[in-house]
Amino acid sequence: MNPTGFLLGTHQPGWLARMDVPLFVSDRRLRTYRRLPVALGVWALDSGGFTELQTYGRWMTTPAEYAARVRRYVAQVGHLMWAAPQDWMCEPAVLAGGRIGPLRFAGTGLSVAEHQARTVANLVQLRELAPDLPWIPVVQGWTPTQYTDCVRAYEVAGIDLTAEPLVGVGSVCRRQSTTDAEHILSSLHAAGVHRLHGFGFKTTGLARCAHLLVSADSLAWSYDARHRPPLPGCTRHTNCANCPRAALAWRTRLLASLPTHHQPALFPLGAAA
Repeated sequence: MNPTGFLLGTHQPGWLARMDVPLFVSDRRLRTYRRLPVALGVWALDSGGFTELQTYGRWMTTPAEYAARVRRYVAQVGHLMWAAPQDWMCEPAVLAGGRIGPLRFAGTGLSVAEHQARTVANLVQLRELAPDLPWIPVVQGWTPTQYTDCVRAYEVAGIDLTAEPLVGVGSVCRRQSTTDAEHILSSLHAAGVHRLHGFGFKTTGLARCAHLLVSADSLAWSYDARHRPPLPGCTRHTNCANCPRAALAWRTRLLASLPTHHQPALFPLGAAA
């Protein structure tokens, strides 16, 4: 993975004004800022859909409200490459409710096909509301066949994912220790969708799948740091789960560990000005 293709996830949107490495920031965090940070480097926006559906079982933010915030980020933060839509994840717990570890899910009560239809419809609506903003499509599903079904659903809606500069792949971050994510990405490549972004990839997932991705984001460094003592010299916190030193050190180790023969650069969708 090329360094420009890896986005470092952060819970701290203020890092946008402090770091020039590519960052991945959630709208759920950034929207609380009265005075927005001015970005030093490029970044991308996560819509926060997983937490939204986990907590409420539906989207509480309207497309118009979300588009208005993204327009503000483009104008005031700057350097936004792309923004994720308000997609609908397809993990079984998101649909049916229940628990995954400590996380409780409200459950949407809907089918995978309905989540896919709503994901496609949201991108169409966002592009109609704000065609000037750098929205990317996201494919959702649970099995490889469902992901390729989602590709066809976009085609029916008039969106050719094989011609899109970047396509996000959702609902894979909790399955990277198996071959599931690799099979899903391979099925998308077989369908002609090659420029893929992997949401929430961890070290093991990137080691297995980097050659199938144009870009990826990860917050795995924070989980890792939460379960370790602070770095030498970090005396102001009990762990480094929100520490920029730890984040950058983890990023350096990750990029050094990935194969170098498949390293396409991230395609910048938005203006970097």
